[in-house]
Amino acid sequence: MKLAILFGGASYEHEISIVSAITVKEKLSRFELSFIFCDQDHKFYMIDAAKMKAITFSRGEHRKMPQIFLTNGGFEQRGMFGSKKYEMPILNLIHGGDGEDGTIAAMLDFFHIPFIGPRKEASMLSFDKHYTKWFAGSLGVKTLPYEIIRKDDKREIATAYPFIIKPARLGSSIGVSIVREASELDYALDVAFEFDNVVLIEPFMAGVKEYNLAGFSARGEITYSIVEEPQKAEFLDFEKKYLDFSRSDKVAEASVSEVLVQQLRDAFKTIYSPLFEGAIIRCDFFEIEGEVYLNEVNPIPGSMANYLFEDFSGSVQKLLGALPDKKAIKVNYDYIHSISQAKGK
Repeated sequence: MKLAILFGGASYEHEISIVSAITVKEKLSRFELSFIFCDQDHKFYMIDAAKMKAITFSRGEHRKMPQIFLTNGGFEQRGMFGSKKYEMPILNLIHGGDGEDGTIAAMLDFFHIPFIGPRKEASMLSFDKHYTKWFAGSLGVKTLPYEIIRKDDKREIATAYPFIIKPARLGSSIGVSIVREASELDYALDVAFEFDNVVLIEPFMAGVKEYNLAGFSARGEITYSIVEEPQKAEFLDFEKKYLDFSRSDKVAEASVSEVLVQQLRDAFKTIYSPLFEGAIIRCDFFEIEGEVYLNEVNPIPGSMANYLFEDFSGSVQKLLGALPDKKAIKVNYDYIHSISQAKGK
């Protein structure tokens, strides 16, 4: 089965996307894989599978490979004596801006290219942590209390210390800080505002239990991964998450009760259906006094959360067989013809 992995993009998570693509390559060896790299200038290159190494991109060697262009139904490589078309489903593995903000989803939809990944509506609600809070709340899924600070606002914080500061539209723990006292506030805000002009502030819950659950829906049935209890010190900082994105070994299943597993699955299903159909997502949850709280939604998780699935390759194949179709609209110009006839033109 053919499949193209689309990675790169113009975002702060560009390099992480490369790491994810290299990792997923090894996990999908049963597929006939192609690799499409989107550089920071939004040029697309067809990457030789043998050259799928980080150094290929850091040295700019990808620019020696064939440049390809979007066309209806896929991509094409143009040459002096004609063009070569690549038509195959896409696995959207662009993290952060471009990949998770709806840009790529809208582009692939526009060119009628089937793809695994969040659609544009799901992307817009999950890319911005503020919107994710609204969305979860509207569905009855609990989240931690929060406040929003914009770059030009007064730096007056109502949340009690300690709290955590996050750029609203960025992942991989980039720009995230724990603030324990007032003397640390300005620096933490300055760091976060380097990456976004809106930041989200939440209480920092030391020692809270955290669980990750991934999954997808195919033909009305959700396939869940195992539940993972991530190992961390205080929170997953950028370095740990960067390494996390290269994970390929299956992790140990969390030792939790069936009651909690069902609570996590129920919350996941509430968030997933039907908005995220066509995507493999990972939801990160807190468990506080027997209650489940959504921490965040990862619409394109690092390395597609392959390490959480018993049969990741089989899961991808199952999802490919059940991707949502965008209804085709037929334009026949009846209205214009009727006006022309009435006017005799």
